[in-house]
Amino acid sequence: MDLQKIINQESTTIVDVREPFETILGKAKGAINIPLRKIAERIVEFRKMTKPIVVYCRSGNRSGQAMNYLKAQGIEEVYNGGSLSEVKALLKNKTTV
Repeated sequence: MDLQKIINQESTTIVDVREPFETILGKAKGAINIPLRKIAERIVEFRKMTKPIVVYCRSGNRSGQAMNYLKAQGIEEVYNGGSLSEVKALLKNKTTV
């Protein structure tokens, strides 16, 4: 798995699973915010998202939980992007933003 290739695909959906107040500190360009605690009630929305899906948070812990939950719900193309800074670094070389 080459996460840099995955995250820079035009069809990739990037999801920030931090709480809304945490996004004040910044977020990845184009990311949508769906807090970890809201994922179960928004599972239909995840099923409709273009794939692949990359989830991230502050440290990679919550995004790991989100990825595991989504995969358990049958959504296969989900990847843990880790932290916000890791995702931003991977997006630096994105040609279409």
